Amino acid sequence: MKRPATVLLTALAPVSWGTTYAVTTEFLPADRPLFTGLMRALPAGLVLLALARVLPRGAWWGKAAVLGALNIGAFFPLLFLSAYRMPGGMAAVVGSIGPLFVVGLSALLLGQRPTARSVITGFVAASGVSLVVLKAAGALDTVGVLAALASTASMSAGTVLTKRWGRPDGVGPLALTAWQLTAGGLLIAPLALLVEGAPPALDGRAVGGYLYLALANTAVAYWLWFRGIGRLTATQVTFLGPLSPLTAAVVGWAALGQALTPVQLGGMALAFGATVAGQLQPVRQPVGCGSPGVDGAARRHGVPPAPTRGAPAARLPAA
Repeated sequence: MKRPATVLLTALAPVSWGTTYAVTTEFLPADRPLFTGLMRALPAGLVLLALARVLPRGAWWGKAAVLGALNIGAFFPLLFLSAYRMPGGMAAVVGSIGPLFVVGLSALLLGQRPTARSVITGFVAASGVSLVVLKAAGALDTVGVLAALASTASMSAGTVLTKRWGRPDGVGPLALTAWQLTAGGLLIAPLALLVEGAPPALDGRAVGGYLYLALANTAVAYWLWFRGIGRLTATQVTFLGPLSPLTAAVVGWAALGQALTPVQLGGMALAFGATVAGQLQPVRQPVGCGSPGVDGAARRHGVPPAPTRGAPAARLPAA
């Protein structure tokens, strides 16, 4: 597939995620970030696992658990905690500093030297974040901001490790997505029960909200995201992230009546500009998931591969 089409399809993931905040605050039970993360991850993971019919083997049991913890198990609860404590557009905008995390982690783990353009573009995105957030006095919450930052750092680390480890032979992005969602959901489950107690009673609105989050917002969106990781560079993928806060801000304004000041609109413009500039980075050989069966990112960037490679995945028998 040509690169522009790949970019557009991958961009559908953060656009979908930008609706998460409105759905959380308007349709779901209040103050249940762990349960909400569980209901978003585990059903989606099990559905994709049934479709893929592939289980990890060897070292990939551990790798899938680590990726699931970073991309899902830690990311989801922190994301929903920030959504419950701050207006959706502002909570999502904090995530647009993710490119700076990825640029730094790519230098450490992939041997990719940061380019001046990627660093400048990352700071432009962060400047947009600052303009939007700092002008929201009275609406900000310290715990919410910290949770949003931590969720961004967690997923950034998961993205870079996904590139470093690649995929086992014969395994596509659908199975890789299923492993991570299932592992992350299983990690959240006991924590949700311990911290939040028994699941709450759900009305029709909540059931509909959870179905949307699990299927369109998670199963489909994460499959598109990890598929894009295999075809684009690290910076190209992560600079699509600001589309999430842009979508959240538009939804908050159009559907929830959340006001945006001119300064905040300027911050949104900077974030969108960073997204476009991120796709104009010089094209390098794709890393990570695009090369099944090898530690693709490590090999292409001169980093020694992980000591143990995963064995071919076990295929589940047909039902």
